[in-house]
Amino acid sequence: MVDECAKMRLDKWLWAARFYRTRALAAEAVEGGKVHVNGQRSKPGKDVRIGTRLEISKGGLEWRIEVAVLPRQRRPAAEAHTFYTEDAVSRERREAAAATLRAARLATPERALSST
Repeated sequence: MVDECAKMRLDKWLWAARFYRTRALAAEAVEGGKVHVNGQRSKPGKDVRIGTRLEISKGGLEWRIEVAVLPRQRRPAAEAHTFYTEDAVSRERREAAAATLRAARLATPERALSST
C-alpha cells in the first residue's frame, strides 16, 4: 500500500487522502491558495514527502496536518484518514467550527416550496 519512492504530487496526495473528489478540484484549491505546504503557497505539482506539513482550508474548516503515508492509489475513506496526522489544536478548532456551522444551518429556516 505504501509507495517507498518518497515523494508524490500535492494534488494527487490531496485526492488520494480524500480531501477533494477529483484531482482537478485539488489542483484548483491549491492554485486558489486554499492549501499551504510548510507554511507557503504552492503549486499542484509540488512534491510532498512524509513529514510535510499542510494547511488546508475547505468549506469554512481548516486542517493542520502532517503527511504520514504516500499511498500508491486512492483508498476508502476509512483508510484515507491514516495517510496523515492532525495536531490536537487543529482538530479542536475544526470540530468547534463544524459545530458552529451545524448550529447556524439548523437555526436557518427552510424556505417553503410553493406549488403554483
